[in-house]
Amino acid sequence: MQLLAPGSRIDHPKYGKGVVTNVTTRHYFVSFMESGMETIDLDADFEVIEALEYDLDLVSFYEVESTLKKLLQRWSDVSEKVSIGDRWKGGKLIMEPGEAGLASKEVPIDTFFHKIVMVRDRIRVMEQKINASNDLDDAAKVDLQQYITRIYGSLTTFNVLFKYKEDYFVGEKSK
Repeated sequence: MQLLAPGSRIDHPKYGKGVVTNVTTRHYFVSFMESGMETIDLDADFEVIEALEYDLDLVSFYEVESTLKKLLQRWSDVSEKVSIGDRWKGGKLIMEPGEAGLASKEVPIDTFFHKIVMVRDRIRVMEQKINASNDLDDAAKVDLQQYITRIYGSLTTFNVLFKYKEDYFVGEKSK
């Protein structure tokens, strides 16, 4: 069965003559002269008056969705789901000042962890923007990349909070 492209004309036994306006994986959306907009199954009983063919390759909603997710992850500060280590869930970070008489500060460790992950993700975005920049020459990109690697190295202290090793900060490897 050939899939009709929008603009194709059909004659349906119940609704009469109409024009296909949209197509999904299971239905045609057809604007009929007499009854207006109707949804019919792709394999419904109708006569094709004029079949238009797609002149573009079709992509599925899944392909569009997964491509969009990849782009958002790569070029925005939308972070992927990163899990905190089980032993830290529900815990708190307590900061005690060195000076007597000052109040300590408690922060839910989940909140602190979320901020650490946001910092990591924003550094990754900055790294991608540097690497994609047309305004920087290769030497400047390498120089900035070395600073970013050192930043990651400075943050390795927080790796203890991550559930999975693949989420760890990784600095410069010793030679």
